[in-house]
Amino acid sequence: MEIKLNVYLEGKVKSLGAEYEGQRFTAGVMLPGEYNFGTDQEETITVTIGNLKIRLPNSNWKKVAKGETVVIPAGVKFDLEIEKTCSYICSYGN
Repeated sequence: MEIKLNVYLEGKVKSLGAEYEGQRFTAGVMLPGEYNFGTDQEETITVTIGNLKIRLPNSNWKKVAKGETVVIPAGVKFDLEIEKTCSYICSYGN
């Protein structure tokens, strides 16, 4: 097993990725900013420190606070707004 470093958006979003019993996941940090990401498969994001705002396709902005989880469908683009540095855990697929 290997731990992978992921760096996005000029280093403003970074995560460490690994696998546990066949389940891929990342643990990361996002600096303040507005970001757009896309999914290849379903993603489940749980905020561990701070909060974020997310906007899925055809939806309004939704605040996700520490301890809350949001599920993002496969094959979509979504927006994130980060006011203060936050951390998260993201699992991929089912």
